[in-house]
Amino acid sequence: MAEEHSGGPPRDTLEAPSHGPSDTPSRGPFATACRAFRRDRTGMAALAVAVFCALLAAAAPLVTALYGKDPTSHYGQQTPGLLSAEGLPVLPNGGISADHWFGIEPGLGRDVFAQLVYGMRTSLLVALASVAVIAVAGVVLGVTVGYLSGLADRAFTFVCNALLGFPTLLLLLALSPVIQTRFVDPGENEPAWMQFTSLILVFSAFGWVPLAMVLRTAVRALREREFVEAARAVGASRRHVVLRELLPNVWAPVLVHITLAVPGIVTAEAALSFLGVGINEPVPDWGRMISRGSEVFYDDPTYMVFPGAAILVFVLAFNLLGDAVRDALDPRIAR
Repeated sequence: MAEEHSGGPPRDTLEAPSHGPSDTPSRGPFATACRAFRRDRTGMAALAVAVFCALLAAAAPLVTALYGKDPTSHYGQQTPGLLSAEGLPVLPNGGISADHWFGIEPGLGRDVFAQLVYGMRTSLLVALASVAVIAVAGVVLGVTVGYLSGLADRAFTFVCNALLGFPTLLLLLALSPVIQTRFVDPGENEPAWMQFTSLILVFSAFGWVPLAMVLRTAVRALREREFVEAARAVGASRRHVVLRELLPNVWAPVLVHITLAVPGIVTAEAALSFLGVGINEPVPDWGRMISRGSEVFYDDPTYMVFPGAAILVFVLAFNLLGDAVRDALDPRIAR
């Protein structure tokens, strides 16, 4: 017994756990990406702006109710002294006042701030619905074709190349009069739900191709890795390999594509409305506001400033957010 207590440090000292860096638990890829993203000040600022825009669009009815204005009432025509005989705002800077924070629309006299908030709602609705369809179609087709290869891969490549070579803008320009002729009675306006549906379907029909091609390439590289071979060796089904082994390893490009696709769809929708084939009256829309602003720019340049600035800030925030997400998910960048 004496030998147990003689010589050397006590047993509890020998067995005391070490707190060196080698014993720190390793972080998963998602936690590492989140940590890298939080260190990116530009990305965090862009995320704050994107979240603010989403909340503002979702709460558009509440915001305009508190504001006391709506996007469709013709305040300039209903209230004397707001519009001149030529239909231009009487007050300077587009009619900006305590009652109309961003002024009023030339001609109809609608409130610009209410139109901007509801226009953001319109753009986000089209973009998010389209991105949801794009993500589902791109993931399903890209992962499946990348794993199967063979004839499915050749057919997939042919279809993707055909869609990439198709002039999407021309299709959208030609689709509106076709829908108006075939599905809408003469003398009636195209319903709002039909306008939204046609835009979402066309954006989705062409938007899934880049995502699916990226995932196809990623899955073709992953299917030869050791963990996939091990799953096959133990008798795992194709469904198990795709859902449990491959799909969890390709979420990074999906997330990056989604964040970068939203601003692209917003600008495309605004461009179509500017050309007169997007969202029509009376639904508020940023593109149509810019179109109207270009008509009265010489007499009232202020009216174009607000929708132009809104699109600039919105698109810039989402593009910076997409860049930050891509950098955070890139394993080659030091954490």
